[in-house]
Amino acid sequence: MKTKNPLLGAALAFIAALLFGLNASTSKIVMQAGVTPEQIVLFRSLATALIAAVVLMFTKPAAFKVRPSEWKFLISFGIIGVALMQWAYSNAVRSLPVGIALLIEYTAIIIVPAVVWILFKEKSRKRLWIGVALVLTGLLIVSEVWNSTLNPVGVFFAFAAAIFLSVYFIMGERSHLTRDPISTLFYTMLISSVFWLVISPWWEFDIQIATTPLDLGGNLSGMLLPGWFMIVWIGILGSFLPMLLSFVALGQLNATGVGVISTAETIFAFLFGYLWLGEMINGLQMIGGVLVITGIVVAQLARAKKYA
Repeated sequence: MKTKNPLLGAALAFIAALLFGLNASTSKIVMQAGVTPEQIVLFRSLATALIAAVVLMFTKPAAFKVRPSEWKFLISFGIIGVALMQWAYSNAVRSLPVGIALLIEYTAIIIVPAVVWILFKEKSRKRLWIGVALVLTGLLIVSEVWNSTLNPVGVFFAFAAAIFLSVYFIMGERSHLTRDPISTLFYTMLISSVFWLVISPWWEFDIQIATTPLDLGGNLSGMLLPGWFMIVWIGILGSFLPMLLSFVALGQLNATGVGVISTAETIFAFLFGYLWLGEMINGLQMIGGVLVITGIVVAQLARAKKYA
């Protein structure tokens, strides 16, 4: 039986959250330049699938093999847990402040333990639920939802993202029972790419965006980077690497543990929003951030005992 390392899983999930948090600001700048959410998801999926394929070719080519019984799972995972999750998130970010979109999306940490309890009869320690409560309370404070006028369309997409993210966490954890992380990443991203190639007008992408320097805006206003560089950054450091880290983390922790730690993405999104985009964070929001980190630690300690 495979030995799990919960501390390693926690570290990988945390790094993935950092990269995803940075990617929120990067994606927002690129979407402001005229790239649609569908185009961003398609590019992220294609880039990740290609990189994962190269890695597999040189490290474990036998992992390309798929049993007929696995296709139903992989197709469901690729469409619901990857393609639709990223699409819903991108639309939510476009219509809502990044922090608010992430707050709603990460209600998935409540959905995940409820689903695994109902479907897989997996019980959770009381301390885990205390941590979850602290995380949600902290996110509410950080996002200051009482001061926000929320776009209903954005709210719809954010809640849809929460449901799809729950599927991603649960199916990602179950995939470790039969497949290695990189092959799972390759096939789910390949399926996501095919899905968006079929249903989205990808040919409408304005190639000039890739060749035109983009202003980074906010505190970095006046600093220009080539559009292609920003898009490649999103594909590699905003998609492949954090996705790989989160898949590997799901092999060391269960879906609930990774889901709770991943809420740190919201804090990083606010941090980069402040440092990069000039979005201010007040003292109350800082208190909320402390509550989030405290909740993550409490919940993680509760999960770690299970694997001791």
